[in-house]
Amino acid sequence: MDQNNGGIIGKINTPTTSVASGVWSLDSQFEAQSGSIWPLAFPRVTLANSCRFDDGSSDRLNKTLGTPTNNYKWTYSFWTKRGLLGSEDAITGAINNSQNKSIILFRTDDQLEVMDLQSDSYVMQKKTNRKFRDVSAWYHIVISSDATLSSPATKIYVNGVEETSFATSNEYSQNQANLWNSALANHIGASDSSSRFYDGYLTEFIFVDGQALTPTSFGIFNTVSNIWEPRPYAGTYGNNGFKLNFTDSSNLGDDTSGNGNDFTVNNLTSVDQSTDTCSNNFATWNPLHPGATLFTNCVFADGNLEFESNETGYVVYPIAKSTIGVSSGKWYAEFKPLETNTLIGISDGISNENFIGGSTSNGVAYQNDGQKRVGNSESSYGDSYTTNDIIGVAMDLDNNRVFFSKNGTFQDSGDPTSSTGAITIPTSSTGVFHFATLDSSSSGTSKIAANFGSPAFSISSGNADANGHGNFEYAVPSGYFALCTKNLAEFG
Repeated sequence: MDQNNGGIIGKINTPTTSVASGVWSLDSQFEAQSGSIWPLAFPRVTLANSCRFDDGSSDRLNKTLGTPTNNYKWTYSFWTKRGLLGSEDAITGAINNSQNKSIILFRTDDQLEVMDLQSDSYVMQKKTNRKFRDVSAWYHIVISSDATLSSPATKIYVNGVEETSFATSNEYSQNQANLWNSALANHIGASDSSSRFYDGYLTEFIFVDGQALTPTSFGIFNTVSNIWEPRPYAGTYGNNGFKLNFTDSSNLGDDTSGNGNDFTVNNLTSVDQSTDTCSNNFATWNPLHPGATLFTNCVFADGNLEFESNETGYVVYPIAKSTIGVSSGKWYAEFKPLETNTLIGISDGISNENFIGGSTSNGVAYQNDGQKRVGNSESSYGDSYTTNDIIGVAMDLDNNRVFFSKNGTFQDSGDPTSSTGAITIPTSSTGVFHFATLDSSSSGTSKIAANFGSPAFSISSGNADANGHGNFEYAVPSGYFALCTKNLAEFG
């Protein structure tokens, strides 16, 4: 993962709960002192939740703002982890009509653009040369503007660093009133009520009315970990300001700034509250893996937790792999087949052949007919499974073993805790392993939802690992952990 883009946040001793502004926990203080960065104005803050947006479900939040404190100055600050690439994904927008609107979005070329269109003409437009294509990482984005200046400035910052290279750069005229902070319909997760829906994750979504702020109001560079981290915002918000941290699953539009600027929820449910944040980054499916990108009918959705293959007539099987790979430790994940023709297992290497069905296959899989697949060999194993069953995978890389469960029962009398009934990973398998799935039919449809600890499907019971991370349908085997960065810091 790209640590500079926020892939790994925090350290093993990072507090798991937020602390009040200006108050240090003891472990944070000791770490800062050892790194000669004590004192700091604020401690780090752990973000507990994000909101997962699925463009195919038209997810969004909306609110019509009121009279602004200042119609010339504003700041957005938010953390995001992208889902889809190569499409127009709007993070937020304020709209009056098609000729008068302001939008922050990723374009089809994956460049970030912020614009203000009035009377069908751009009064401000800035588009980065930088492309944002790391789907495994969290980005902290701050956009601020001040049109009162003699040379108005709209600035874009990513992970604390100002963007200076632009494909397009047009500024407001001095004292040009903007649409961002007007009494208009505002949307989060879309540009408007019907288009450019976002696919990915957002957290700590803040809008400040009447101030053009810098990233240090919202984040801080930790010189011990070399990571840009969130810090609690301690300033004022202005009349139209708000803060959405998505901690209330029953009201994902809840404004926690104190302004009461709550947003209306559209097509989002409690399932869309995620524990995948910049403070603890969970694995997803990787849409950039060649096992999927080789094909035209492989689709990722719901924050890259769903994978669907509709390919026909292929020789090499379409596969999806987790964004995070590991070479040691014990790891657990769950998968829900949504269509038939789905194999579930683990895979080494980066080639699309390093799973099931290729001449160099080193993977292990549990097939929907109850067979197991070890390398290129197929044999009897356990019960068949069908749509909506929950398949658990316990991967023990310290002892070269893997176990599979169906709806909480490990197959072939397997027991990950005692290591009995294990499938041995082929001795030829080396390097980094990923959780993986494969479309096993050249004529049917394969579709599967993954749960690496932050599920996109409903969980009835709720089971965390021994570190308190993850949300699984069935109990996590003793000694096994969810695939997330906090666990990687300790066991990876």
